[in-house]
Formats: sequence, structure tokens, C-alpha cells
Amino acid sequence: MMSWAGLFSLTNLVAVLGWIALLFLPRRPLVLSTILYACVGLLCLAYLAMFAATFGGLVDAGRVAGTAPPDLSNYSIQGIRSLFMSDGGIVIGWTHYLAFDLFVGLWIARDGDAKGISRWIQSPILLVTFLAGPIGLLAWLIVRGWRSQPR
Repeated sequence: MMSWAGLFSLTNLVAVLGWIALLFLPRRPLVLSTILYACVGLLCLAYLAMFAATFGGLVDAGRVAGTAPPDLSNYSIQGIRSLFMSDGGIVIGWTHYLAFDLFVGLWIARDGDAKGISRWIQSPILLVTFLAGPIGLLAWLIVRGWRSQPR
């Protein structure tokens, strides 16, 4: 298996390529399908493989010395913290964010295009979604709601 640092770099590259395509390429069906399947889908597949390999004990997660193994049933702050006390946990968690943020960005772009909302309005929201997913989604929901109000 590739190193955790290598997987981190590779998943970032896939996500950035998807975001570049979403922001700068014409939004034709082939481009949108490529972003969905070759970027979001690939990130989801990578997430599945890393998750299964790590929590199935097939790979070394690179735990921080002296930390206990994670307990997937412990949804306390301490339990969640234990998930991220390894290189593997960080890369898996980051890949989760990358996949969902890109999927949300794709939805925003498709929704904006369908509603006739300019790419000049969409683009800053997509950039915020790329950098801070939920804030970008909130901004889109506000713009979307505002635009749907009768004038």
C-alpha cells in the first residue's frame, strides 16, 4: 500500500482537479459526470479501501505512540479524538471531507445552473465550499432561498 503521506497527496490531487474542472470548465454532461465518478467516486472508493484496510487490521494506521486503538462505538469527544490519533485516521477523515465537499460543490453548481444563477455568484460560494464546506453550503442555501422569493 502507498504511504499515508502519498495517499494524502493523491486524494488532495483528485479533489483539486475536480474543483478546477467545476470552476473553470464548461459544465457539459461529460464534465459533470467526470467530476462525479472520476473524482467524487474515486475519493469514496479510496475512503472505503482505507477504512476497510485500517479497521480490518490489514495496514498499520501509524498511531501516535502511547495512544490507545480507536473504539468505533465510542462517539464521545475522546472516542472521536482516538480515531484521529494516527496518520491513517487523519487521511481517512480528510478524504471524507474531500469527497463530501466536492459532492456538495457539484450539487451547488448543478443547482445554480438549473436556476439560471450566474457563475459569478456561484464561484465565490464554490470557493468557500472548497475551503470550508458547511459555510459554503450555508451561503448557497441563503442565495438559493433568496433567489426563490417572489419579487
